[in-house]
Amino acid sequence: MKTVAQLLKQKNASEVYTIGPDQLVLDALRLMAQKNVGALPVVDGGQVVGVVSERDYARKMVLQGRSSAGTEVRAIMSAPVITVGLGHSVEACMGIMTDSHLRHLPVVDGGALIGLLSIGDLVKEAIAEQASLIEQLQQYIRGE
Repeated sequence: MKTVAQLLKQKNASEVYTIGPDQLVLDALRLMAQKNVGALPVVDGGQVVGVVSERDYARKMVLQGRSSAGTEVRAIMSAPVITVGLGHSVEACMGIMTDSHLRHLPVVDGGALIGLLSIGDLVKEAIAEQASLIEQLQQYIRGE
């Protein structure tokens, strides 16, 4: 399977949208809607300190009757954050996400955030890998 570095290069997502822990939840929602993303890494002083997602909003804001215009991101973000490095395999990332019940996984290199993987990114890669393996096996069986 591919590594995170290969997957990020293939994904061609050069920009990672982030939010600060002191910013309002409303700002996070606006940014997620504007950029059409489901989660934002929360960065403080250059370090990833959490992740805020649509799921966090639904569970920690809506269900608890809080106001998104008066609540800081730090109040609803998921923390501590689990991150991966460029050398992790797609398979290892899938295991981490499954075991930790995560849908988004920040990628760091030298302490700096360089990407964000979604469960969709990983499933897409796993399906492509399986399709390639099936094709190789079919060619082998046909003697090609």
